[in-house]
Amino acid sequence: MSKNPQGQPNWQPISRLPLIAQMIEQGLSDALTQYQNLQEAQNRPHVLDDYTVGRVIQVFGEEQQFLEIYSEQLTRWKQENLNATQREQIIKLEGLLEQLSTTVASILALTDELKQKTIEKVLDKPDLEIGLDVLLGNLKF
Repeated sequence: MSKNPQGQPNWQPISRLPLIAQMIEQGLSDALTQYQNLQEAQNRPHVLDDYTVGRVIQVFGEEQQFLEIYSEQLTRWKQENLNATQREQIIKLEGLLEQLSTTVASILALTDELKQKTIEKVLDKPDLEIGLDVLLGNLKF
């Protein structure tokens, strides 16, 4: 969904329901994949760099802003005269949107944790501190 010159969303007609559904479904799929990747890196955060973590934060921070727009679009459509199929699709999309919202929040929370342990942060530590982290199990190779 785009915004008009005044910064307001361009609300879509119900005929665009398939497009919005595809956007929400793809967003959820991408978010779940990204979250799984970040979880795998959680035990080895030093494999991530500052740029990558920063980019994830930027992309999913923007995604979080769009969630409100999607939600408002679905609310607007629910107020229209819908057929049964459209109503069912909107209800389904509301559930997917809730999952997407939860996943995006989880991604942002995890990246906030991971940004403290990127390869740049590890390399900035003195050797003694790195050795201590390894011995204490705080850093695994």
